[in-house]
Amino acid sequence: MSSITTAFALHDPALLRQQVYVDGQWTPGDGPALPVIDPATGVPLGEVDTLSPAAVERAIDAAERALPAWRALPARKRGQKLERWRTLIVEHADDLARIMTLEQGKPLAEARGEVLSGAAFAKWYAEEGQRVYGEIIPAPQDDKRLLVFREAVGVCAAITPWNFPHSMIVRKTAPALAAGCTVVLKPAESTPFSALALAELAHRAGIPAGVFNVVLGEPSAIGKVFAAHPAVRKLSFTGSIRIGRLLLAQAAEQVQKVTLELGGNAPFIVFDDADLDAAVDDAIIAKFRNAGQVCVAVNRIFVHEKLFPRFVERFTAAASALKVGNGLDAGTQVGPLINQAALERVRELVEDAKAHGADILTGGKPLAQGGGFFFEPTVITRAPVDARIVGEEIFGPVVSIHSFADDAEALRLANATDYGLASYFYTRDYRRLFHIAEGLQFGMVAVNTPTIAAESSPFGGIKTSGIGREGARHGIEDYLEYKTVWVGDL
Repeated sequence: MSSITTAFALHDPALLRQQVYVDGQWTPGDGPALPVIDPATGVPLGEVDTLSPAAVERAIDAAERALPAWRALPARKRGQKLERWRTLIVEHADDLARIMTLEQGKPLAEARGEVLSGAAFAKWYAEEGQRVYGEIIPAPQDDKRLLVFREAVGVCAAITPWNFPHSMIVRKTAPALAAGCTVVLKPAESTPFSALALAELAHRAGIPAGVFNVVLGEPSAIGKVFAAHPAVRKLSFTGSIRIGRLLLAQAAEQVQKVTLELGGNAPFIVFDDADLDAAVDDAIIAKFRNAGQVCVAVNRIFVHEKLFPRFVERFTAAASALKVGNGLDAGTQVGPLINQAALERVRELVEDAKAHGADILTGGKPLAQGGGFFFEPTVITRAPVDARIVGEEIFGPVVSIHSFADDAEALRLANATDYGLASYFYTRDYRRLFHIAEGLQFGMVAVNTPTIAAESSPFGGIKTSGIGREGARHGIEDYLEYKTVWVGDL
């Protein structure tokens, strides 16, 4: 195992782990070492261990052994463990943010905000687990009683993405643990250090052996193990539609419960009565945070023809002024893309738009900067609907802007996608507010705000954007089963 770069420079170096976490122990891998690269420099940060499929099965076995005791623990005591985990996350927020920025690239302030967001999910579900209520239903005969219990579904497998390597883990695992489930987590191979640091803090929080496990290895092989193992009763995945469909088909063999969040192609609509300054400012945030590598990032902006010239001018100027650089550097607003493949894909999308006759108002090409995977903030107009930049999820700092004439056209353009995750619109007309919110075919709608996620809000999409919800009280539902109990002879 290679050494870890000194670039981390943590207050608590013990947060940096290279082994997997199985059954309460830091365990050497039996697979090839996995290199981790700083996307801002292209320089290796270190390596982590990986597991063979057989070793992943043993991690699931450990979770299965730990399940009865954890499920039987009173919800209040499970919540105390989660609350302790949350406290440790907050106490180590600076170190966790630095780890995230080094392996993922986002600006340090964004990384710290994500850490605190993850901590909020831990706190929410520490409390929500104590509000899992059953029912007493009036029975059809007077000598019977009809009860409904809510019970943990069992062992849960979670597969998380690299773009939010901290908060996505807590958002999936905290409700599972609060419900009384045990978890085997497979984090993204690009960002394992964040996941392993969370496992270290879970260990310190006293979460029992086998209740929370972290495995790493070849993604498709681990996905097959998760879907095929009879002990795994719930699979939660965030990632691409292609992989989500594959996992859904595999999970059908065991009739597993499944939660999928599979990306988006978010529209941002600016009506003629909108606050133009607020719309521009918020569109910049909703597009360029995390370099556009966000499932709810704005991909397509639709502006009423009366405001179109002014919006384009102001938005392009604001995008051009964004500071691109290493996330550790002061003042950086847009960090690198995650790797060379992501950079090349974004370049191809821009070139395709140009080939379709689109205009590039600013940006449009990679940046040769420090050996990292940087792309200029890019604004495109006159892209036709058959350009890839309009129809595909971009996952980069690129956006296309289009005009529309009336409300009906705005809805038609916004809904012209197979995705159905997030959408945004700006208006000061309360009648339009309800009409458009109800007409948008998306699981989430933000009106006059770029904010669309919090621990208290259900997060998820419709159409090909996924199945199920995370966050709020809804986020614990898929980790629970109903058990109906008939009592007779009364």
